[in-house]
Amino acid sequence: MRSRPLWSRPELVVPLYCFAVILAIALLNLPFARDYVGVDNDDAMRLVEVRDFLAGQNWFDLTQYRLGLDGGVLMHWSRLIDLPIAGLIRGFGFFLPSERAEAAALLVWPLFLITPLLASMALAGLRIGGPKVMHVALGMTALLIITTNRFLPGAIDHHNVQLVLVAFIAAMLVDGAYRAASFGLAGAACALALAIGAETTPLVAAVCLIVALQWAWHGERFRVAAAAFALTLSLVVSLIFFGTVPPRLYTFITCDSLSLGYYGMTAIGGSLLFLSSIFASRFGRTTRFAILLVDGVVLAASVLVLAPHCLRNPLSDLDPMLVTLWLSGVTEAQNIAGQARHDPGSLGGFYAVGLFGIAICLFRALRRDRTELHVILLALISVCWVIALVQVRGAVFSNLLAVLPLSLLIIDLRRHAAEDPEDLSAGFTYVMTVLMAVPPVWALGGVFLAEGTAGLANRARESRVLSAGSTEADCVSGQALRQLADLPAGTVAAPSGSGAPILRFTDHRTLSAPYHRNQGGMLTELHIGLATPEEAEAFVRGAGVSIIAFCPTDPQTGRIVNLKPDGLYAALKRGDIPAYLQPLPAIENSGLTIFTVKPPANQ
Repeated sequence: MRSRPLWSRPELVVPLYCFAVILAIALLNLPFARDYVGVDNDDAMRLVEVRDFLAGQNWFDLTQYRLGLDGGVLMHWSRLIDLPIAGLIRGFGFFLPSERAEAAALLVWPLFLITPLLASMALAGLRIGGPKVMHVALGMTALLIITTNRFLPGAIDHHNVQLVLVAFIAAMLVDGAYRAASFGLAGAACALALAIGAETTPLVAAVCLIVALQWAWHGERFRVAAAAFALTLSLVVSLIFFGTVPPRLYTFITCDSLSLGYYGMTAIGGSLLFLSSIFASRFGRTTRFAILLVDGVVLAASVLVLAPHCLRNPLSDLDPMLVTLWLSGVTEAQNIAGQARHDPGSLGGFYAVGLFGIAICLFRALRRDRTELHVILLALISVCWVIALVQVRGAVFSNLLAVLPLSLLIIDLRRHAAEDPEDLSAGFTYVMTVLMAVPPVWALGGVFLAEGTAGLANRARESRVLSAGSTEADCVSGQALRQLADLPAGTVAAPSGSGAPILRFTDHRTLSAPYHRNQGGMLTELHIGLATPEEAEAFVRGAGVSIIAFCPTDPQTGRIVNLKPDGLYAALKRGDIPAYLQPLPAIENSGLTIFTVKPPANQ
C-alpha cells in the first residue's frame, strides 16, 4: 500500500504553516511594539480582570469594583478565557518577575491559538476537497491571520477564541461521513462559543438549525450524528452554566452573556432534537419534518417565555446620549451605513469576500454541485455576513468561513485552466478568483479608490502607530498615566477610552470605560463634561470624583466640546479652570491634564 505524499498529510503540513505565520507576525510586529498588551481596550480590561482573579477575586464574581458608580459593574465576559491566561501568568511567574510573566503570557496566548485555527481550517479543507484544497485554505487563512489584529501579541480578548471555535464547528459540520464524533464535538464547541461571547449566538442558532434539518432530511442515516450533537450541546452548556454562573444569578436573564435565557433555550432545543433523533428517525421524511416543526414551535414558545427581549440587539437599550457620544465612534459597532459614511474605502475588505463566498455557494448549490456542502457553508457565511451588516465586527467571521468554498472553487478553476493551457479566459478567471478571495486586496483597492496613493501611505502609517501601542502625548500609555498613578487612590472622571488603561496602570476607580453595562458611570462622566462649570460641580461631588483626567485629543472629548461650547470640558480646553479644580503641572509625553477636586468650601 502506497503511503500518502508528505504534502498531503495535515499532521506534517499544519505545523509548517503555523511556524511561518507565527514567524511573520513576530517579524512584522515585535520590533515596533512598545507595550505587551494589545491596542484594544478589551485587551487591557481583560488583563485587569485576570489580575483581579489571580489576586483572589471569586471565580463566580465578575464584578469590576473599580469601574463605574458605587458597587462596580458586573462584566459580561467569561472566566473560561480568564482561566488559561491566568494559568500562563502563574506558570511564567515561577521563574519571571510579575510584569515579565504577564508579558510572556500575553505573547504566548494569541500565538498559541493560531495552531487550532489553522488545524481546523486544514481539516475542513481536506474534508471538502482533499489535500490541494487544504493547502489553499491554509494559505488564505494564514493571510487572514497575519492581516488581522486578533492574533497579535497582547491580543487577549475573546474574539480570537471565537474565531477558532467557528472554524472548528465548520470543520465538524462538513464531515460528509456524518461521524458521531464530529457532530458531538460541534455541539460542544457551540456550547463554548455561546458561553464565551454573545456575538456568535446567531451563528450557534444557525448551526443547530442546520443539524436539525439534516436529521429531518436524512433520517436514520443521520440519527447518531444528530443525537451526538444534541446531547453534547445540552450537557456542555449545562456544565458551563452551573460551572460559571453564580447561584444568585441563576434566574437573572441577560442578553449579552450566558444566563438562564440562552441556557434554557439551548438546553430545551438540544433535548428536543435528541429525543426526536432517538425516537423518530425511522419515520418518513414528511413525518420527520412535521416533528421538527413541532419542536420549533415548542422552542419558539420557550423563547417568548424566557427571554423575548433577547431577540433584538443588546445595545438597543443604550441611552441615546451614549449612542451619540460613544457608540457612534466605535468602529467595530458600526453598521454598514455608518461604516460607509465613516470610511467607505474599508467596505470591500469587510464585506466583499463574504458576499463572494455567498454567491459561489448559492450558485453551486443551485447547480447541484455538492449541494449539501454548499448549503451548509451558505448558511454559515450568510449569518455572519448579515451580522456584519448590523455590526462590522462580524465581518472577520464571514471572511474566515468564505475561505472554504472559495478554496474549493480555486482548485476547481485551477484544474480547468491546467486542462487547457491555451484557454486564456480560464487562466484569467482563475487569477481573478484568487485575488477576489483575499480581503486585503479589496481593502487596499477600496482605500486606493477612495483616497488615492496618499491614502495608502496614511493607512500604512496608522498601522505602524497601532503596532507601536502608543504615541507621543497620548492619554492611555503607562508613561501618560504615571502622574495619575502617583496620586492617592480616588475616583477619576476621564474619557471612556482611558478607562481600561487607568484601571491597568493605577489603583484608582474610574467612572467610565467603553462597556455597555456601565451606562451609569459613562453617563455621569458625559454629564460632567457637558454641564457648565458651575453645574458640573454637583455631578463631580455627587459621584465622589476626586480627580479629573482631561484629554483634549480624545475623540469623545472632542465631540463633547463641539456639542457644548459652554460646558466644563470646553472651558478646560480654553484654560478656564473653575475654582473647585486644582491643575497639576503638565508632564512630558502625556496628553492628559490632571485636575484634583478641592474640598467643598464649607469644609
